[in-house]
Amino acid sequence: MPNEQNEKSKSEGKNFIYNIIEEDIKNNKNEGKIITRFPPEPNGYLHIGHAKAICLSFSAAAKYGGKCNLRFDDTNPANEDMEYVNSIEEDVKWLGFSWDKKFWASDYFEKMYECAEKLIQTGDAYVCDLNADEIRETRGTLTEPGVDSPYRNRTIDENLKLFREMREGKFEDGSKVLRAKIDMSSSNINMRDPVIYRIARIHHHNTGDDWCIYPMYDFAHPLEDAIEGVTHSLCTLEFEDHRPLYDWFLEKLKWPNPPRQIEFARLNLTGTIMSKRKLKKLVDEGKVSGWDDPRMPTIAGIRRRGYTPASIRKFCDDIGVAKSNSIVDTAMLESCIRDDLKEVVVSKNVVFDPIKVVITNYPEEGEELMEIENNRNNEALGSRKVPFSRELYVDGEDFMMNPVKKYFRLFKGNEVRFKGAYFIKCNDVVTDDEGKVIELLCTYDPETRSGSGFDGRKVKGTIHWIDKRTAVKIDVNEYEDLFIKDGDEMKFNEGSKIRRECFAEPSIEEMNPGDKVQFFRHGYYTKDEDGSFNRITPLKSSWKK
Repeated sequence: MPNEQNEKSKSEGKNFIYNIIEEDIKNNKNEGKIITRFPPEPNGYLHIGHAKAICLSFSAAAKYGGKCNLRFDDTNPANEDMEYVNSIEEDVKWLGFSWDKKFWASDYFEKMYECAEKLIQTGDAYVCDLNADEIRETRGTLTEPGVDSPYRNRTIDENLKLFREMREGKFEDGSKVLRAKIDMSSSNINMRDPVIYRIARIHHHNTGDDWCIYPMYDFAHPLEDAIEGVTHSLCTLEFEDHRPLYDWFLEKLKWPNPPRQIEFARLNLTGTIMSKRKLKKLVDEGKVSGWDDPRMPTIAGIRRRGYTPASIRKFCDDIGVAKSNSIVDTAMLESCIRDDLKEVVVSKNVVFDPIKVVITNYPEEGEELMEIENNRNNEALGSRKVPFSRELYVDGEDFMMNPVKKYFRLFKGNEVRFKGAYFIKCNDVVTDDEGKVIELLCTYDPETRSGSGFDGRKVKGTIHWIDKRTAVKIDVNEYEDLFIKDGDEMKFNEGSKIRRECFAEPSIEEMNPGDKVQFFRHGYYTKDEDGSFNRITPLKSSWKK
C-alpha cells in the first residue's frame, strides 16, 4: 500500500487549490512551507465524502513537500466517542495516508479561553443572557437586519467578570453565552454577533470535568489552524460563508501569518446521503447492521463491501476538485473498483437460482477435472481444476422454456458450451405439477472437450456450471441503493439488501475473509467476516468514461 506522503499526485492536471498553493510558494508566503490538516469531529464514522477531503489534504501536502496533520475537533463532547476516534484513524491509514502529527482541539482549551478574554478586553466580545431561541429570533433574516442584544453594551470589566464566572460554573447551562461583537446588520448572517462560548456541563473524554464552558466551532476552527501553523485550511463549500468570520477572529487577535481557508465542493453520490445524523439514526434503529454495514457510504462500510484503497483514491482523483457542488453517479465509483480488480482477482463458478442438469449419456460414476482459466484478462494468474460429473447445476438465467429472440443459452433442442468442458445439448425438460422446472435432461459430445482442438460445429452460447457432488452452498448478499427518492425526500430502501443461497465450486472454501473474487458472469464479490459473500459491484457498468 503506497504512502501518499511519499507519492506525488497521479494527476498531471492542476486544480484551483494547487494553483493557489503554487502562487503562495512563488510569493514565499509562510517561507514556502505547506501545512494542511484533516480535522474530523469524532461524532460518527467517516464517509466517502470525507475520503475526498482526506485525499485532497494529504495529497496537496505531499505534492508540495509539505506536511499534513490529523486533528480531532473534540470541542463538542456531547456527541463524541473514542470509538469514532479509533475508526477515523483506521480509515485514514486504510486509505494509504500517514499524518505528520496528531492533535486534539481540546488541548487548546486554555489558549482558546485566553483568546476569548482578549476579545473581551478589546471590546470585541460580550456576555449575553439571551437564550438560544431569543438569539435566533433577533438574528434577522436574509433581507432584514438583526436586533442588538440588550446586553451588547456591557462594560469590558463586567464582561470579563461574567465570563470568568461562567468558567467557574456559577451559572446554569444555557443561561449565558459569550458572543463576538461584530455587526447585527451584516449581509452575512454568520457575522451577526455569533456565539463563541456556551455553558455545558458535559464530561469530556480528554479534559474530564475541568471545563463547563466550551468554544463553538466557528471560534475554535481558525484558532486550531493558527496554533498548529496550518498554511492552507481546505474546507468544503458550506464553510465559504463562514470564511469572513474565520478571518475576523484571526485579525482581531492579531495572529501572525494567519492560515488561508480555501473551499471546495463536497462529494455527494447518487442513491445515498452523507449526513452523519441520518446515518447514525439507521444504526440506532437497527435498519443496518452497524456503521460498517456494506450498504453504508461510510469508509468502514465501503471497506467491508470490498472496495480497495486504490479504487477510492482513483475515484477521488477522477472526480477532481470543483468550486460548485454536484452529485456524482455511483456508477463512476463502481467503474474504479472494476478497473482495480479486473486483472488481479481470480474467477469462480457460482450459480444463482440453480437448475439441475443430468447428462444422460455421461457415465453414472464418471468424474473429471476440467482446467479453467482463473482470469481471462491475466494469463499469469494461471488456471484451476474444477470437478465435472453426470449431474450438474446451471444458473437459473441460463435456461429459458420459451426462448426470446437472440437467446443463445439453454432451451430445449439447443446446444451450448459448458465453459472449460463440453458441448451440451438440452433434449428434455422435467417440470413439477405447477410447471416449475425440476431438471434438464441433456447429452454431451465427448469429442468437444475444451482444449482438445475440436474444430467442428460452432455454438453461440457459453455458460458456467457447478458439479452437484462437490457443490458448496454459500450465502450471497446483493445490494441496491441505501436510499430511494420519495417525492422531494430520500427514504431508507427496505429492499437494499437481498440475501441469496447459491452453489459454488469447491475451491471457494479456500478463500479467507476479505479475499476478493469474480463470480463468473455475475460480478465482483468479497468474503465477509460471517462467511457470506458481499457483492462489490456487478460486471457491467452504466457509466461512460
